[in-house]
Order: sequence, then structure tokens, then C-alpha cells
Amino acid sequence: MWTARITTWWKCRWIRVLVVGMSLLPCALLAFLYTPASAPSFVQVKAAYVPSDAYLLDRNGEVIDTVRIDMKVRRLQWTALRDISPALVEAVITSEDHRFRQHHGVDWYSMAGAMRDVMLAKQRRGASTITMQLAALIERWGHTATGLLAVEHKLLQMRLALTLERYWTKQQILEAYFNLVTFRGELQGVSAMSQVMAGKAAEGLSLPESMVIAALLPAPNASSHQVARRACQRSQSRHVAVSCDQLRRAASILLEDKEPLPSSQEIAPHVARLLLTQPGQVVQSTLDAGIQKMVQQSLTVHLAAIADHNVRDGAVLVVDNDSGDVLAYVGSGGPYSQSPDVDGISARRQAGSTLKPFLYELAFEKKYLTAASLLNDSPLNLETAGGTYIPQDYDHEYKGLVSTRTALGSSLNVPAVRTLILTGVEAFRDRLHQLGYAGITEDGDYYGYSLALGSAEVSVWEQAQAYRALARLGKWSPIHLQHTGDSAPVHDLLSPQASFIVSDIMSDRLARVVTFGLSNHLNTSFWSAAKTGTSKDMRDNWCVGFSQKYTVAVWVGNFEGDPMQDVSGITGAAPVWQDVMLALHEHDPSRAPAPPAGVTSVMTVFSPAVETPRHEWFIDGTALHNVAAVAPSHRMARIDSPANGMVIALDPDIPPDDQRVPLTVKGGSTDMQVKLNNRVVGSAAQQILWTPKRGSYYLSVEDVQHHVLDRILFTVR
Repeated sequence: MWTARITTWWKCRWIRVLVVGMSLLPCALLAFLYTPASAPSFVQVKAAYVPSDAYLLDRNGEVIDTVRIDMKVRRLQWTALRDISPALVEAVITSEDHRFRQHHGVDWYSMAGAMRDVMLAKQRRGASTITMQLAALIERWGHTATGLLAVEHKLLQMRLALTLERYWTKQQILEAYFNLVTFRGELQGVSAMSQVMAGKAAEGLSLPESMVIAALLPAPNASSHQVARRACQRSQSRHVAVSCDQLRRAASILLEDKEPLPSSQEIAPHVARLLLTQPGQVVQSTLDAGIQKMVQQSLTVHLAAIADHNVRDGAVLVVDNDSGDVLAYVGSGGPYSQSPDVDGISARRQAGSTLKPFLYELAFEKKYLTAASLLNDSPLNLETAGGTYIPQDYDHEYKGLVSTRTALGSSLNVPAVRTLILTGVEAFRDRLHQLGYAGITEDGDYYGYSLALGSAEVSVWEQAQAYRALARLGKWSPIHLQHTGDSAPVHDLLSPQASFIVSDIMSDRLARVVTFGLSNHLNTSFWSAAKTGTSKDMRDNWCVGFSQKYTVAVWVGNFEGDPMQDVSGITGAAPVWQDVMLALHEHDPSRAPAPPAGVTSVMTVFSPAVETPRHEWFIDGTALHNVAAVAPSHRMARIDSPANGMVIALDPDIPPDDQRVPLTVKGGSTDMQVKLNNRVVGSAAQQILWTPKRGSYYLSVEDVQHHVLDRILFTVR
């Protein structure tokens, strides 16, 4: 009966087609699976791997800082298989794919067992090999597909796995798998997992830790208790010599909430934030890791020592004079800083006396002064548009007649203001702008005579860049943190002769004695030149200087702007500068620059003997063997009031005829005439009280030959 019934069915065409088709399906399926898929090479997969961090290297290729850029996933750099703990490799193979070394991409035994369990309604078990999981990771197939789509993904996964096994080695498959698999939360790859969860490199994972991590893979976000239980079951079933208590302790430690992964190196965070912008980016800087660490430590130690003087912050820049390479960039170093993320290298602060070397260089260059010229350090009242300006020295004392060498070396303020009167505020402002002080953008009237004392705001970067030009005898080029391949143009900005003389003064210990004494933090056992500066209300301390090889700029203060207590440049920033310079030259001598052509050294004698005779440097044509103070009767007449460029406002509450403006000449005599808009208004020996009228005026003083001795402009509104 059954034979007849089968014969009847077989006569039906569609039955025959169905039976034949079903018999051919396995062959077609196998043909599909074993036809090589389009698969990337191991090299391509590794090259496409992008860490979530960007990496900053020093000049020698050492990683000195990292910045996380990609916040969606946590990946560190690719880890070679040889750098992964063998215990972890074996634990994962045993847990995920115990026949990994025998199959060729698909474990048909496990696949058949999984199908049997489904048919018998037993507990489902995974049949994906490590190679199949890697295929899914490479193609980024999700795990949420269902129905026919899930079947399609599984077949494609199997096909790609078989292809990978054909062209990749087992070691390459394992290495790629450990770098691409997600272990827990955002942690992708063995390096990020081991650093965050275990606080160590992947090669240092122990056997209990490895077994817990392997037990984590099937359910990455499972609880610590669930993972420990799974690891314990596997340990017992495989008779591994690890107790369940050990696994529970390991799971508790590994899976507890962790702080964000710190960088293995964090010694140049401000540079890292400045240069790193893309995930996986690797940028080589000009920094030197050893010098960076040394500077960082020095700044931290010194700031801690003066913390009780309300000092919290500081910044240091070290530059190679020859190349312009920035070797150290410490933007913040105070252990008690309230704003450690502020970049103290780029922030602008009042310069204090650190601009004086460029003022005297300009005066020497223009041959208005020599290093032996005498300047009067005495009370000076200057009428300006903003009122009377009265410069004072650091110690609030006046030294009388001093040479320019002493005025610069001892940082005397009144002589600097007198020098600015000679050069002109505009000319000095223009020179500072040429030197790279980009924040000095206002016209000369905005800064006034206080520009000589550093009222303008500058950055540590700008200071180091400008002082490097002095160190190179006037040759200026931008400093840099990276090598771009194109050499920056070099400008002969300053006079080499004037730069040499200024550098010689800044290196002269005796020139500093008047203000700083013989023993101070600007002294080194080798040739070096330095200048300190302190801004108004002691809000900023500076010390900037150079040796034969390095330029070092130091700023000390508070990022919030509150004043320090009894701290000046010589006690705040100078100790850091000295410490860094001594470390830089521990095994490296520094010699004074050779005199350039165009300078002469002569023995100079002062009359009266305000300073001892000495060999002094002069630009050719300006040498002085004898320097004598001008007698008061022979001093040049200068208009004392009103000030040049002054704007005088009439008081509307006072009758116009009752208002007066004093016109006075310092050093004037009875044979000199004072002219207002070319009309004689009186003698230069007397004070003239003039009734102001609205308009623009020029006031001049002339000698008996009608030569103009001085002339100023002012306005009445």
C-alpha cells in the first residue's frame, strides 16, 4: 500500500521538483559558503583601526600626552598579539571557540549541536567561532536582526569567516579579534579594556582576571555576580586551578565603576589640546620629554615654596636659539592652581620691565644713547592727556646720574621713561609690534610713557620669541612647536651691534648691583643674560633671558588676576629661570657671543665720578673716552607743560576768561622765546599763564638764532 502511494506521489511533477531541489540545496549552500567573499586583508583592517585618542609625541617619538577626541567609543592604540597575556588568549579561546585551532572558520560540529538543541527545544548555545565573530566585527553586522535577515547575516558571516581563514593566519585572526571586540560598555579592544578595568597593560592580566574577562564576552553588560558565576562554572567544568572566590574577587575589582581612563603620559596637556584635533592623530612636536619634565617639576617646586605669598600659577617656555624649536611648554604648574586648564603661555599679562631691553636697543640703534651715556634718575613729572605721570623706581628711591648700562641692568624706571621720550612712543610701539608682540595694537597715545615700564600686555610665547632675537644679535624668526618642512624666513630686525651691547648689559652682574645686589637669582656659573619684570600691584612676575643655546621665559602670578604678596620678578620668576638654566647647562657650556663687526671697546671715565672707569662697548662712531655731565646752564631746553599731544578741556562752570593753562619750559633762559602758533607769547625763563581758546595749537621754544629747540602739539576743546 505504501509503495503504491509513494509511486502515485512521485508521478506528480511538483513533488519531483521539490525533492530534487531539496537534495541539491545543501550542495548550493556549500558552494555559496566556500566561494571566496570580498574580504579585506589583515593589513587593511589594522590600518582602518582608529583609536579614540590622539597622540602627542616629543621630538624623539616618545608619547608625552594624549587627548580623547571620539566620545562614542573608547579605543586605545592597536595591541599586537605578543603583547596580550597568554592567559587571556587561552581563556577566550576555551570559552568562545575551543576548536579554534582545528576548524577553518566554521565549526560544523558546534553548528550541528546548536541546530540539534533548537530542534529538541533544549537551552540554546552559540555556535559562532572567533573567526565568525571577527567577520561580524569587520562588516559591522548588528545582533538585532531577526527572521530571514538574521539567517542572511549568519550565512554571510560564515562565508566571510571561511574566506578569512583562507587568507589570514590564526595569529592575525586572534590579534584583530582582540582589538575589535567590545568588552564592556564603551570599551573596545583589549588595550582599553585592560587599562580601564584592570589598570594595567594587556600583557599583565592574571589567570583569574583573564577568566572573568572571557566570561564577560557573551554578555558584556552583565552584573559582577552573573559574570563571576559564569566564570566559576567554566572553571569547574574544565578543572582549572582557580577557585570561585578568586574569580569573585577578580570580577568585583574588574567590573566596579571606574574613573575615566587617564593618559599614561600627561606632561604637555596645553600643547596636546592645541595640536590634536582628530581621533587617531599622531603629531610629533619639537618638545623634548626630558626637558619638559624637568621644567614642570622645577615650576611646581618653586610655586609650592611661595604659595603662602598668594602665588598659585606659573608658566615656562624653553626655546632652542638656533632652530626656534620649542623644547618645553609648561602652561600651568602650580600645585594649588584654581584654573590649571588655563594656558599661561598664550595668555597676555602686563610686561613690567621686560620690554626695557628693546627700548634701549632702539636708542642705541638710533645713536640717541650709548651704554655710557648718563641719564638722570630723579623725580620726573610728565603732563599727559590722562593727567600727570610720575614714574618711580622699584625701591622708590632715586639714584641721580647713572649710566645707561646701570639704568638697564638695575631696571631703573625714570631713566627708561627719559629714554622713551628720546625714541618716541610710536617708534617704540612699532618696534615691539615688529618683534611679534601681536597684542600691542593701539597707537602710541594709548600707551603713553608707561609703555617704557611695560604697561602693555604680552604673552610668554611673545616674550621668548622677542628675546631670542636679542640672543641671535637681531635676527628674528618665529618660534614653533612643529616642523612644517618649510623654514621660516629670518629677518634682520634689530641692529646686531645694539643687540650685542644690550645682551652684554643684561649679562653684567655689576650693572645689576644698584637694585639687586651682587647675589641674586639672575646669576649663573656660565654666560647668560636676563631681565626681570613686575607689573602694577605685583600681579605679574617675569624673568626672561637667554644663554648661548637657549631662551627661557618664565611668568609667575595668579590666573584670576589677584595680586601676589611681597613677590617680585627677582624672587618669584627668577628662581625658576635660574633653576631651569642651570639644569639645561648641567653638561653644556655657554659662552658669550663674539662681538659683531661695528662695535668697539674703549676705556671710559666719568666726570663727575658717578661710576668707576671701565671698558665699555660702543657702536662705531659713538665711542666716548670721557663722559661728563652737562652743567645745568648748558642743558637743552624742553617744553615741560603742556605735554605733547595733550587734550585740554575747558570747564563750563568757570568763565572762559578766568581759566589759565601754564606754558613752562625746563632749562629755558631769558634769551629764548616761547611761541604759540608762531606768535611770541613770552620768555622761556618764566611761567606763562595763557588763556585757552578752542582749537589746535603748536607750542615751540627757540634760541636767539631762531632755531627750534623743542616743539609740541596740543588741543583745546
